[in-house]
Amino acid sequence: MTLQHFMKEAISPWMRDEGPDSDIVLSSRIRLARNFSDISFPLAGNKEKLQEIRQFFQNKYEHESFQDYEDFALLSMEDLTAVEKRVLVEKHLISPHLAKNQHAGAALISQNEQVSIMVNEEDHIRLQLYFPGFQLTEALEKAFELDDWLEEKIDYAFDETRGYLTSCPTNVGTGMRASVMMHLPALAMTKQINRMIPSINQLGLVVRGIYGEGSEARGSIFQISNQITLGITEEDIIGDLRGVVKQLIEHERKARTRLMEQSGKQLEDRIHRSYGVLEHSRIIESKEAAICLSNVRLGIDLGMIEQVSRNILNELVILTQPGFLQQYAEKTLSASERDELRATLIRERLQLEK
Repeated sequence: MTLQHFMKEAISPWMRDEGPDSDIVLSSRIRLARNFSDISFPLAGNKEKLQEIRQFFQNKYEHESFQDYEDFALLSMEDLTAVEKRVLVEKHLISPHLAKNQHAGAALISQNEQVSIMVNEEDHIRLQLYFPGFQLTEALEKAFELDDWLEEKIDYAFDETRGYLTSCPTNVGTGMRASVMMHLPALAMTKQINRMIPSINQLGLVVRGIYGEGSEARGSIFQISNQITLGITEEDIIGDLRGVVKQLIEHERKARTRLMEQSGKQLEDRIHRSYGVLEHSRIIESKEAAICLSNVRLGIDLGMIEQVSRNILNELVILTQPGFLQQYAEKTLSASERDELRATLIRERLQLEK
């Protein structure tokens, strides 16, 4: 399996399946931070040792399979172009931090792209696993199994009192970040989400944009994740996050119902105007595209637009990102050139649905 396997499609195979509450919860993710016990952590490690870790993963795990996750491929960051790395970030297969690693960074990715094991990121190992829809418990169970699979050959840095040891103190303990990606257009339209975020933060959770820390919540897509990893079990973390997500789902559904009842015609107009922009624009910036795609997805969920599948919108969110646009064009594009190509790809993709 080559790099092109991961570059040719904007939407990962696992994303084509729908999970529970998938009209609101796009995906559930579990990420586990781990380190080798006898090697300095990446932030303080020397290049030779980190290269040995990368080689270890290549020797032990490349082309291996575990349960449903087949034919893992190892991609070394130093072998990738800037555009290729950006595409992998846009698909959530690697982090922006790993993309900047020019020495011994790598990613071990399953064929269906549901599992990505980042090597020599902030920690020696960042194992992440995605499930479609609201499936945190299922994702945690599989992440534990994958973690056990790795631990058969790796002695983890672990302290009986503190738990798993990590480069950043905020990850010490379980080393786990659980998160859900949510589409909350009605809460965003009614400004309710602005009032909810401070309350969510007080519960030890954090609300971020689609690409995590430091990213903007474009297109009404929000990532909700835990902040606390020490002094609490993985199951407790999942329980707390599930409780908040359930409330957000309930609030979003109620907000959608109220919008339909109180401003149905205005909402319908907004949704169809957005569809018209996507269908006919010759130039469209990324922010406007994200807003229009969000509105159209809401229209699909509410039954106002029937000729477009929900998966098309998931695909276009990623396909219209800067990295994918340049990968498609096979050259570096200016901002204005990206805006033109973005509009063209959206028009062409929507045309295929007719």
